[in-house]
Amino acid sequence: MSSERPVPTLGELRQEIDRIDEAMHRLLMERGAIIDRLISVKKTSESGSAFRPGREASMMRALAERHEGLLPLDTVESIWRVIIATFTYVQAPYAVHADISAGDAPMRDSARFHFGFTVPYVSHPSAAAVIEAVASGRGDLGIFRIDQGASSGAWWRALAGNDRPKIIARLPFIERPDHPAGTPVFVISKPLTDAAVRDVVLYAAQFERWHKDVTGALAGLGGEAVASAADAYGLSVLIAAPGTIAASHLHTALTDAGASLAQLVEVGSHAERFRVK
Repeated sequence: MSSERPVPTLGELRQEIDRIDEAMHRLLMERGAIIDRLISVKKTSESGSAFRPGREASMMRALAERHEGLLPLDTVESIWRVIIATFTYVQAPYAVHADISAGDAPMRDSARFHFGFTVPYVSHPSAAAVIEAVASGRGDLGIFRIDQGASSGAWWRALAGNDRPKIIARLPFIERPDHPAGTPVFVISKPLTDAAVRDVVLYAAQFERWHKDVTGALAGLGGEAVASAADAYGLSVLIAAPGTIAASHLHTALTDAGASLAQLVEVGSHAERFRVK
């Protein structure tokens, strides 16, 4: 007697797919019901604060680590991003403001990949305009390119101050070759009191005098100069450093390297990126 399992028919396989599709839909509706209860418990619709960058990074990391099979990781990541962003929007409506000074297409691709089509997308001519839109909004996000160059000016200086918007994420979080929304962007929001993740901390540094050894000093701490722009006061630099490095330690390292540092102000933080080969 043969022990081989019978080959399923095309109709039977389609029934299996239909069953799985229905189960996924029902699970999404169940997730929505839980979010509805969450709104009642947390009152996020009143506070306007539903963003949890640390929890989101943890979810994305787990998704990438367990993923296998035929379905591309790009598709899986985008689906989960849209689910998270849309349910966040349901909790507390928000818009995504984008700096399109270096082109609209890559910013729109990034916004749609990470936040979907339900969340409104609003374009602006500069990073400064995005920052002010977020500052005057209720709970909106802003995105702008990290690699836009010195011509955009020292936009990060507008993030200094306790009540100013802050960087809360760097996208894409899951890095890999040929990412469909691979343009590197920072995400800003109004300050998050209890949800910011501090794997990497960002500082606006104002140098009266720069020294070539500063680059090496930063690298020795595991940090880097992300962007820079000259202004009437000297050189303004956006610095990224590990969250384990105290600001005082960073200040000392920079001055010991021969630089004249006039100001070092924290302007945000984000999760360490997750790299996929």
